[in-house]
Amino acid sequence: MKESILDVLLYLFEHYFSDDSDLVRDRDSLQAGLLDAGFSPAEIHKAFEWLDALAEQRPEATALVRPDAPVRVYTAAEHGRLEAEGVGFLMFLEQSGVLGAEQRELVLDRAMALDQDELDLDDLKWVVLMVLFNQPGAEAAYAWMENLMFGEAPVPVH
Repeated sequence: MKESILDVLLYLFEHYFSDDSDLVRDRDSLQAGLLDAGFSPAEIHKAFEWLDALAEQRPEATALVRPDAPVRVYTAAEHGRLEAEGVGFLMFLEQSGVLGAEQRELVLDRAMALDQDELDLDDLKWVVLMVLFNQPGAEAAYAWMENLMFGEAPVPVH
C-alpha cells in the first residue's frame, strides 16, 4: 500500500486525537496502532517528525490573530504545492479571522513539509485543522474549521 505522511497523520487525527485528546499520549502505543493499521515504519517515523515540528512551533495564545498583519507573498514553491485554490483558501481563512499570520505560516510550513508534490484543497483543510487543534486559544477557529469540513454551515469567528 502506498501511503504518505498525510495518510498517517489523518489516521492519527481521526482515530486518536479528535475524539479524545487524552486518550493516547504514549508514542509507543500510537506507533503500535499505526503498524497494526498497516502503515510502514518509515512513514510513521516521518509523521511523528511532522508532529514534533508542529509542536515545536507553537505560538503564544496571545499572538494568534493580528488584523494589521502584512500581506503575504507566496513563493513559487508554495504556489506549486498549493495551487491558486489553496492559496486563495488560506487568504480567505486569514481575512475571516480563522487564521492569524503566525498560524498561516505554520500551516504553510507543515504543508510544505509533507511528501506530496501537490496538496489539494481537502488535504490543505486537514493540515489547517491539525494546526488549529494544536494551537492554544484557537478553539473557536478549530470549531469553525471543523464545521466547514464536516458539512455544517460555519458561523463567523469574531
